[in-house]
Amino acid sequence: MAKGFNSRGFGGMGGGMNMNMMKQVQKMQQDMAKMQEELATKTYTAAAGGGVVTAEVNGQHQLLNLTIDPEAVDPEDVEMLQDMVVAAVNEAMRTAEADAASSMKSLTGGLGLGF
Repeated sequence: MAKGFNSRGFGGMGGGMNMNMMKQVQKMQQDMAKMQEELATKTYTAAAGGGVVTAEVNGQHQLLNLTIDPEAVDPEDVEMLQDMVVAAVNEAMRTAEADAASSMKSLTGGLGLGF
């Protein structure tokens, strides 16, 4: 028999250790699926231009609502309005992404799995 191997597996680890590890992985997968469902139902709101443009996105990074104060509509300066819309949407998306990353990090216990 090769060095480091025996009838119970690699390096003397019993089958119980492997089964326990598998149960932990399965629980983590279930917890991750549940967390992804919860994140999908959350909404995140951000504003730009002092609140004249507000964007709301969900945890699936879909734009749900965009509110533009009529005072922000200046036919002479459409570019500024466009910039505010982009800024509000991007900030709401960043907030959703940060919340998802934080939730996944708390679930994985900082295992460094790339979340």
